[in-house]
Amino acid sequence: MPPITALLHTANDISRLSRTLETLLPCAEILIVDHHSSDGTLRIARTYGARIVLAERKSAKNYLELARHEWIFCIAPGESITESLQASLYEWSIPPQAELVRDTIQVPGYSVRVREQRGERWQENPTPETRLISRSSKWNGGPAMYDPATTLLEGELLRFM
Repeated sequence: MPPITALLHTANDISRLSRTLETLLPCAEILIVDHHSSDGTLRIARTYGARIVLAERKSAKNYLELARHEWIFCIAPGESITESLQASLYEWSIPPQAELVRDTIQVPGYSVRVREQRGERWQENPTPETRLISRSSKWNGGPAMYDPATTLLEGELLRFM
């Protein structure tokens, strides 16, 4: 089973982080890159067993290299994954598909549908976002983009505004 690392960038996210971390059950590792939080963000992260790395100021460092696993699920504080997306990630990581994924280097990644909470309404974004990527990809940690060559996973990522 190919394990997944969840990668989050945080900066004073104490009020949003717990909900995110609660949903990362399919991930074998939680890696938090903290941008010098001064609230209780790091205390919350440690409660969930996250490995914490302090971000280097004014650096374009590729934090994907720090993940312990080849496949990385990128998520932000204030986002969470639905139970159906959790199931998709579990199914993705069990054989025989897992062996296929491991042996196929050219797989660019996997995308997910995103719904955003806008006040009391939910709005589905028209374009999925690529979130499950290989450690060797060129993602720079910025906003998630969509690669049409990716495979769409079942389930949704929820973004709380």
